[in-house]
Amino acid sequence: MATVNAEIVAIGSELLLGQIVDTNSAWMAQRLAEIGVNLFYKTIVGDNAGRMREIISRALERSDVVITSGGIGPTEDDLTREIVAEVTGRELVLDADLLQQIEERFRKRGFIMTKNNEKQAYIPSGAIPVENPNGTAPSFIVEDPRGVIIALPGVPFEMKWLFENRVIPYLRDKFDLREMIVSRVLKIAEIGESSVDDRIGHLIRTSVNPTVGVLAHPGQVDVRISVKTDSVETAQRLIAPLEEEVRQAFGPHLFAVDNETMEEVVGRLLNTKGVTIAVIEDLTGGMIAKRLQQAARESLAEAIIAHSEQPLRRVLRYSRQPERLEELLHDDAALTEELAFSIRAHSQAGLGLAVRAIPDPTRTTQNLSPGKTYMAVADDQGVHTREYNFAGRGTPDLTRITTYALNLVRRTLEGTL
Repeated sequence: MATVNAEIVAIGSELLLGQIVDTNSAWMAQRLAEIGVNLFYKTIVGDNAGRMREIISRALERSDVVITSGGIGPTEDDLTREIVAEVTGRELVLDADLLQQIEERFRKRGFIMTKNNEKQAYIPSGAIPVENPNGTAPSFIVEDPRGVIIALPGVPFEMKWLFENRVIPYLRDKFDLREMIVSRVLKIAEIGESSVDDRIGHLIRTSVNPTVGVLAHPGQVDVRISVKTDSVETAQRLIAPLEEEVRQAFGPHLFAVDNETMEEVVGRLLNTKGVTIAVIEDLTGGMIAKRLQQAARESLAEAIIAHSEQPLRRVLRYSRQPERLEELLHDDAALTEELAFSIRAHSQAGLGLAVRAIPDPTRTTQNLSPGKTYMAVADDQGVHTREYNFAGRGTPDLTRITTYALNLVRRTLEGTL
């Protein structure tokens, strides 16, 4: 089976202006990898005929498959069909069947089709028409001696349906694709990227098929094991020994696999054990409660955002040490522990989680910004704590704080602290 190299061209000036994020290309890249197609280039080009002509021509010269997204709507700046026809030396011709499909879609929706929608029924002569059942922009495929051009709509749900149901079957048949890439993602918490590499660097260096790679996110590191093979069963067999070695290397720090999130793991544990949780947080502004609510709504007994002393004092009425109230308010580590105990008692929940983050007011960095973050989980065995030397207001630090807090809950529930 020959190697197939693909290229994605995302079309639309709104992508270059930052008004829309190009999520289509990332999604298609994943799907191409899964069917064993190499992706060497991704390009974004605006709605400009000259630049579109240059980019698509270059793509066709160096890639077996060129997939465009966007620019096949009814407006004057939708130029993809005209440029593809020009690049491949074809005329644009009206496809009567596509026109009928578009007209029927308007009738069923009770709308009157305007003249400019007829433009969407024109495709390069000899192209393979592809009906779009989710919209009014049909797709098409042009088979050129240099390679294949597949033109898809830019609307994500329309593009994804066509890709799954039309493009992938076409590519499998056209290029006799039998191999696939299967991946297993193991998610690690509380250990940084360099420490992960220190433990499994030998696997990264020596693995061939499967291969092992590492990707860091705020609060977690993903270890991806990928294999190219002809069946899922073979892939699983090849991945298994490497997965076991990674699991042995990280033990309780490994919290999830593949698409599962930290909050889903915690939610499942709460539901399985029949435990409820109450949360009090400050700098994270409800992010912890939101993640818990999405995963285990019934298990979230109460959530408080405390940006001032008033809610702290109200919760600390349930403190084990009411006589130390004023002292606690000036000792963040001790205060966080007492808040975890108090919010649990106040809400009569199985667990109490308290998180206090104090950023350095002189710093505005977004990631690992100086400061102190304290977190504590109270259960019927006592209070379990963590302390970190960062507390930024940026999204990376806020995500890291919430992930670490949920991980402390996870390990409390699992009994692995």
